[in-house]
Amino acid sequence: MPRISGVDIPRNKQIWVSLQYLYGVGPTNSKVILDKAGIKHETKADALTEEEIAKIREIIDREVPVEGDLRKEINLNIRRLIEVGSYRGTRHRRSLPVRGQRTRTNARTRRGTRKTVAGRGQKRGATKK
Repeated sequence: MPRISGVDIPRNKQIWVSLQYLYGVGPTNSKVILDKAGIKHETKADALTEEEIAKIREIIDREVPVEGDLRKEINLNIRRLIEVGSYRGTRHRRSLPVRGQRTRTNARTRRGTRKTVAGRGQKRGATKK
């Protein structure tokens, strides 16, 4: 398997798909990298020569933030928002949706599983039997 930026990319896939296994490289970015390196998108990853892999590594190292550097940058940006006390920072701190989504319903992914609250199962004003 070719190893790029500390990640083993799969051999049996086309190279534009294999590059997407790197954190921070999506379909568009992958195709731009391959265009700059002069490699066809449909080429299988195991058919690449060492020179082509070296070209890809060089372009990624020089121009595209990936893996650990990108994760660190994102975490620093979130930490800065929290320290400044911005609205987005408080949403991050409380683990709520940050980009304006509704939370009355449909925020399960961000808020986690449902927690039962005492006294919430009955209708208001109803008496127990």
